[in-house]
Amino acid sequence: MTTPAEPAVNTVAWFEIASDDPEGVQRFYGDLFGWRFRTDENSDAMGMDYRLISYADDAEVQGGVFATGGDIPGHAIFTVMVRDVVETCRQVEALGGKVLSKAVGNDKGPDFAYLHDTSGNLFGIFAPPAS
Repeated sequence: MTTPAEPAVNTVAWFEIASDDPEGVQRFYGDLFGWRFRTDENSDAMGMDYRLISYADDAEVQGGVFATGGDIPGHAIFTVMVRDVVETCRQVEALGGKVLSKAVGNDKGPDFAYLHDTSGNLFGIFAPPAS
């Protein structure tokens, strides 16, 4: 399996399905759409249960299933790649949105944040790790 070519900044680049029943979600979408799943080794090394999703006839990773452990509500969201998570979070708040959580400075994965827009819709942002 390969990872997708890097998407353009400020475009939807990922989707995530979070659940306290990742096996059930995996079975549901696998049976419904033929999606394939594999453990993300980087997340596993950080103690997170995150499974990468590939479409049935595509080797590229398109999204992920995040096992919440019941710590946060389940969700299905889109994620936008940005240049700077901290600056984008500042802009979200200036525009009336809300930062729910963010992780920056993580040496094992990308900086990311979960946000609400002005209507309360959940979405995510991430900046790829510097190479």
